[in-house]
Formats: sequence, structure tokens, C-alpha cells
Amino acid sequence: MAEEQDGLMTSIDRLKLARLHAVEEQRFIDTHPESARLASQAAESLLAGVPMPWMTRWPGAFPIFVDEAVGGRFTDVDGQTYVDLCLGDTGSMTGHCLPAVAEAVNERTRRGITTMLPSDDAIWVGQELARRFGVPRWQMAMTATDANRFVLRFSRHLTGRPKIAVMDWCYHGTVDETLGVLDEDGRVVPRPGALGPQVDVAETTAVVPFNDLDALDRRLAEGDVACLLMEPALTNIGIVLPDEGYLQGVREITRKYDVLLINDETHTICAGPGGATKAWDLDPDFVVIGKPIGGGIPVAAYGMSETVADRLNKPMLGHEIDVAGVGGTLSGSALAMAAVRATLSTALREEDFAITIPLAESFTAGVSDVIDANNLPWHVQRLGCRAEYWFCPPPRNGAQAAAAVDEDLDAFMHLWTVNRGVLLAPFHNMSLFAPMHTQADVDAHTAAFAGAVSALLN
Repeated sequence: MAEEQDGLMTSIDRLKLARLHAVEEQRFIDTHPESARLASQAAESLLAGVPMPWMTRWPGAFPIFVDEAVGGRFTDVDGQTYVDLCLGDTGSMTGHCLPAVAEAVNERTRRGITTMLPSDDAIWVGQELARRFGVPRWQMAMTATDANRFVLRFSRHLTGRPKIAVMDWCYHGTVDETLGVLDEDGRVVPRPGALGPQVDVAETTAVVPFNDLDALDRRLAEGDVACLLMEPALTNIGIVLPDEGYLQGVREITRKYDVLLINDETHTICAGPGGATKAWDLDPDFVVIGKPIGGGIPVAAYGMSETVADRLNKPMLGHEIDVAGVGGTLSGSALAMAAVRATLSTALREEDFAITIPLAESFTAGVSDVIDANNLPWHVQRLGCRAEYWFCPPPRNGAQAAAAVDEDLDAFMHLWTVNRGVLLAPFHNMSLFAPMHTQADVDAHTAAFAGAVSALLN
């Protein structure tokens, strides 16, 4: 049974948790024989048995191999269908196999995929991104990681300052300078798990806690920071929402010290069609947006204010821009531009969020009801059409969020839900909704969550 303290159940019987996990692990193995066979075959040629390392983060003894993904569901090679609340970790936030994207990609592949010359779709894309985010000038990249690298380089060039600043425990892709956190003594150190840092991250990066304006002011006052790269709400360490007035304070402090402000909206676009930047009337110098805008096709974009664009025009038109450390021969390809135009023409619109945000609200209410009924000190956090439950009260910064992670309980909950036909994102307990999801999909998760809690506590 769960232990009680001050009238609240504050911990889980770990022996029972381990026994339940073992039962679910065997159930997973028994019901996925074809995925098991393919996983064994893949291990012969693929490092870690997968084509990309993060694919090892799923629940179960091996990854589920997918046969088909359409809308808000996918079917595996064993013929089982799942409600997909991961959606490619936002890459398929529009829903899988968006018809307009499939048609546009098919048509574009017959007329030429990449020439390192612009297509007319690029004009439409630039105008639409400017309209959505309220940031006037844009360039394209292959991934948000690349886009973040480019704007960091631009920021150092424009300010002449050597360092960048990030929020403690935030994540901005595989960008070397951003893989830093604060240790218990407040020193900048490599993020746990970061492989082969190129230099001591403290040489390149300042790290400040989210929701702490005093700490931000003190650090930027040192005068060596070119830019602050941040999510308007943390998502990659779990959803951590900004305090009232915090983001306005960030903008005032960055302006005070002439530090460029970069909003990474790759995940926070769940707040609305123009991300948190538009939804919360923010005024950054740069905006970065990645995977959702291509409907599953690799593409990203970065936008900037008119003032910043004017300052960058000269180097962008320079003879040596091809070796300046920005760009890439496949960036802005005709294929990518066709995919973005098709995606933004038919998805991630106000009418889509009018469906997905209420689904996330219903998810939040359903999980909260189970938590309250069982007198648990857990919490559900929601940002637009994304929601997540914590096995603790809501954290206010990344360090608190990281400290609250319960890997054993996370692994059990993920395995329990996938065994009942619901897939969560492999990182934390996060769910994302597409317009193709239904209330029945929400109810399927609520029932699975309630079943897991009952099994743990009774």
C-alpha cells in the first residue's frame, strides 16, 4: 500500500511497483512477437538496434515496430492499434499522414526535390510565418537544432559577445552550448548524459533558473552574454509554466543589457497557431520553430525582427556566406517548402486548436479527478493542447522538475498504458493532441491511468 503522511499518500510501495512492472513487461513481450523478431534482426546492423538513439527510450523490452500511422493512431507490425498521444514527439502534431502534405510531397518529387534555388512556395511560407508569429523576416533550416545553432551564431556576431544564456534544464536540440545545467553550488556544468562536450560548457554558456528574474538580472549584468535562448514555458524537462509577469520581466532585463532574446517555439507552438509568442503577445528578437511545421517532413525556420534583419543583410549577402556556419545545401529545398505550405494551409490553424485544446483540457480534468479521488499529491500541468502529469506538486523551474522525475514510476505508467493501447511521449508523462483525436481517445487514457493507480494502491 502507499505510505501516508499528513493525510496524503506520498509514496508508492516499491516492491509492489516492481512486481507490477514485471507482469506488464511479460505482457508486452507476449503481445509483440513480430516486433521482438524485428528488434532482434535490427540489432545485427543498427547501433543499439535502432536507427536513432532516442528510439531506445520507449517502454518495454524492445521498441514497437510501426506498420502504419494515420491521424491520431498507429498500427504496429503485430496488428495492434494505439491511440498515439506522442505524435512523433511533436513532429506529427498535425496528425499522421496529413493528406495535403502527402499530395504536395508526391507532386513535388515529380518536379524536382532540391536545386539550391528558391521555389515560389518559399514566398508563401515566409509570409505565413510572419503572419502567424508577428516576426517579419525568416530563413529556413533542416531542424530546430540547426536553426538554434544559426541564431546563436548570429547573436554572437551582432553583439561581439562570446557567451549565450539558457534556462537551467531546458533543451534546444543537440546544440553543444545549450547542454549545460547548474550544479548544487550554482556552477555551470555539462548536463547529465551529454556525450563528449567539445569544451567546458561554462566557457560558452551562462545558465539561469526559470522564473527567477533576479538571477537573470545578476548574470546578464556581467556583460558577456550575446543572447538568451529560452522556451516561453519549459517543456523538455516537463511542462513548467511562467509565473505571472515573468516573461515581461525577461524582455525588460534583456533589453536593459542589450541581450538578444530568442524564443524556441518548437514545442510551445502547442499554445496556438503562432506559439506562445503570439498567444502571449511576446516581443522576441528571434523565433525558432521546428518539426511541427512540415507535417512530418524534416524542416525548421527561424524568424527575426526587422531591426535584426537589417543588421544581418550585409553578411547574408556576402561572398563567403557559404562558409559562415549557417545554412546547408538541403535547407529551404523545394520539397521542404511544399510540405510547409501544405501543412500551414491545412493544419495548426485556429480551427484546429479549437479542437485540440479542449481535448487537452478534458485529459487534464480526467487525470486530476483520479488523482483527487485517491488523495495523491500529484499534479497535471497543461500548455495549450499539451498536457502532462507529475508525481509531485507543480515545479517552478527546471531543477525542481529534474529532481522530481521518478524513473521507475514513469516506466511503469508508460508500459501500463501502452499495454492498453495508449502511447505517451517517451520523455516524462506528456500527451499531445491532434485534431483527429476524439473524446473516446481521452477516455481511453483516463481509464488506463485510473487502472494503473488502482493497481498500485490496492
